Amino acid sequence: MEKPVSLYPEHIRDEKVKVLESVQPIRAEDVVLGQYEGYTEDPTVPKDSKTPTFAAVVLRINNERWDGVPFILKAGKALNSRKAEIRVQFKDVPGDIFKCNKHGRNEFVIRLQPSEAMYMKLMVKQPGLEMSTTQSELDLSYQQRYQGIAIPEAYERLILDTIRGDQQHFVRRDELKVAWEIFTPLLNRIDNGEIKPNTYTPGSRGPKEADELAARVGYRQTHGYIWIPPSLRTD
Repeated sequence: MEKPVSLYPEHIRDEKVKVLESVQPIRAEDVVLGQYEGYTEDPTVPKDSKTPTFAAVVLRINNERWDGVPFILKAGKALNSRKAEIRVQFKDVPGDIFKCNKHGRNEFVIRLQPSEAMYMKLMVKQPGLEMSTTQSELDLSYQQRYQGIAIPEAYERLILDTIRGDQQHFVRRDELKVAWEIFTPLLNRIDNGEIKPNTYTPGSRGPKEADELAARVGYRQTHGYIWIPPSLRTD
């Protein structure tokens, strides 16, 4: 969203509604559904169930700031990791004289859970005499940086906001309406069987079609790099 006029809750929620109203209708080719293998073996699930356990969708925002930038939303069950994060991937640098592109693109990651953190994944010179690069990160891990400070859970903050009468983190009626207007046509197509789920192996990243969708809109996956939260040990 754009910068609100102030931190007054209604000004913040006004901007949230504006950006939602700028989201273009979702196209069928920008959606991938999945169902993990073995889902229908659950005795509580019908054998012919087509209920998705995974979804990836590309949203496009029709305004001056975000024109041409794809927003990839992905969620699912039985994946290789359980996390919630926002990942901003930067484009390749023209004239790559250090051959950095072979390692992957720079990314800014906001890890919401678990292990709250913000880190910048970027290319650095590898220590030593050779002029070679490797992928590393600039890291702000909250549990390490703010030791001894109780970091509240999300719902703790919301309960406190309720007591204070602060509504900035709550969804307003018009925001909820616009959000449903974005996804209702897609949900209707899914209910009508127009979009079928692809199968994927439990413990994987999800269906391969989701990675193909992300690659098609310009996202490049980094192979071999794993962010490891810093240890709290000081010795």
